Amino acid sequence: MYAIIKTGGKQYRVSEGSEVIIEKLDAAEGDSVTFEEVLAVGEGEDIKFGCPVVKGAKVTGSVVKSGKGPKLHIFKYKQKTNYHRRQGHRQPFTKVKIEKIEA
Repeated sequence: MYAIIKTGGKQYRVSEGSEVIIEKLDAAEGDSVTFEEVLAVGEGEDIKFGCPVVKGAKVTGSVVKSGKGPKLHIFKYKQKTNYHRRQGHRQPFTKVKIEKIEA
């Protein structure tokens, strides 16, 4: 069984036991998190789609770790004007292990 959840402005396909890297949540390591916005749940022929969410469905998981992703380098350059800017960014993330899908 799998589910499609929405969190952090993105959609993720998850199944029980899988680990997902999502946008940063305000939760410490070991905390339990619940995702209420379940867009689809099921498997094969028995799949339910929500309009926009499936009523009564939720996905629970636990936070494995929080951290920052790899550094992205942003470089702006305009020719012939002596203009260049260098900037770096590391996106914070939360790694969640999916424990239970309720439909």
